[in-house]
Amino acid sequence: MFCAIALGSNLGDSLSYLEEALQVLEKNSGIEVVVCSNWHVTKAVGPPQPDYLNGCALLNVQLSPYDLLKKLQKVEEQFGRVREIYWGPRTLDLDLLLYEDLIINSHDLQIPHPRLAQRAFVLVPLAEIAAHWIEPVSGKTVKELLDYLSLEQLTL
Repeated sequence: MFCAIALGSNLGDSLSYLEEALQVLEKNSGIEVVVCSNWHVTKAVGPPQPDYLNGCALLNVQLSPYDLLKKLQKVEEQFGRVREIYWGPRTLDLDLLLYEDLIINSHDLQIPHPRLAQRAFVLVPLAEIAAHWIEPVSGKTVKELLDYLSLEQLTL
């Protein structure tokens, strides 16, 4: 099964954290990193904090969406992720964006990611590696979602 994840960091050695996180994920059985986008420096959303380094990756997984979410959260913890401030700074943020064409809306997991279509810092790198992937709620491709963002939202 193919899925797309977003990666972000704005504390510590962000580039190393992001690249090492991909290596850690690939060492897990049932996860293969297929491709990763370029890294993009972006303004933070939320309280005042340093800029982020963001990117996206496509994974081939043999895990359920819930098991994959647990793995992503475990990797975040390995890199010192602390959940204290909503949308606050973090050493590592891993978000499950898309999982095949599944739509899941539970307390623990929402797929597609609920704010995917409003986030240039996700859509720009995702469009580099999966422009034609159809987001199942809107029926639009990642490229089409990106094209709908305003110029102001595209300011990375």
